Amino acid sequence: MQRNKIILLITVILFVVVAFLLARNQYSTLTEKESDFAVRDTASITRIFIADKKENSVLLERSGPGWMINGTYRANTKVVDFLLNTMKRLRVKTPVPLAMRNSVISRIASIGTKVEIYQDVYRINLFNRYKFFKHEKRTKVFYVGDATQDNMGTYMLIEDADNPYIVFIPGFRGFLYTRFSSEPDDWKSHAVFSTKLADIESISLKFNEEPENSFRVDVNDARGNYTLTRLSDGAVLENYDTLKLLNFLTSFRDLRYETRMNKLMTRMKIDSIIHSQPLYEMVLVDRDADTTEVLMFHKLSLPDEVAEHYDFVDKLVPIDHDRFYALINDG
Repeated sequence: MQRNKIILLITVILFVVVAFLLARNQYSTLTEKESDFAVRDTASITRIFIADKKENSVLLERSGPGWMINGTYRANTKVVDFLLNTMKRLRVKTPVPLAMRNSVISRIASIGTKVEIYQDVYRINLFNRYKFFKHEKRTKVFYVGDATQDNMGTYMLIEDADNPYIVFIPGFRGFLYTRFSSEPDDWKSHAVFSTKLADIESISLKFNEEPENSFRVDVNDARGNYTLTRLSDGAVLENYDTLKLLNFLTSFRDLRYETRMNKLMTRMKIDSIIHSQPLYEMVLVDRDADTTEVLMFHKLSLPDEVAEHYDFVDKLVPIDHDRFYALINDG
């Protein structure tokens, strides 16, 4: 009888221990899922979709060695790499205190930025060595809120999770929400031209204030045979500085703009510039018949906010000879 009681007691204790371990494991798994913001294998990411509450959105898609924005524009690879590195290093500092939980969730719901991650995964993955049936899958969705009061963390919430967390990057002092921009302009490449000499078909450059200096260069072959034509009368120029022409053609390998003016100027000011007479007009045609057209306009040396207050500014304020405004492929 005594022996049976001991067996029963041991059985009850074991049952309680097993139930406790299962409950703890379930809670641990749930907590880990709710706080798993980091993307460890960023090389497998195929797409990143970011959207805010103001109906701004951007889709970053991997395309060969680079990335595309909304299927149209080339992305700035350095900026995308910075985002990938950010997502790889995300760590949870602490859960949001219970007293703040509801207010933080409400705040994220009203101003948060949604981030969707898509990755190439395998339906069969044995020991991470034998992989079969690759397909794209949406692997993670989370919302990025604003900064904590001390600006040392950022509120984040996994989709369908009950609890928000304060997230940070070890070794970095600051907030993270600015890295998840939903503005397409923030991701665009600054490249105007990235065309190798061997890929150039022709380049034309019009000087609207000095039309007699306008010309076109046709690259006839890869052996250094070029045709230089004066646009004003169609004359083919036989005598020219070969070295200067070569330097001109090779400069299109990497030409970039400094900044976009969309957010720095009013729409009225931008329209005024692009409807004025261009200073230069440049057209590059590559071997695939893709055309890049750039219109260049005067930029005054005074800041626009100062210059616009003077009616005589066009005559007295000097032109900025180091910079000009440009319109690329009609914007």
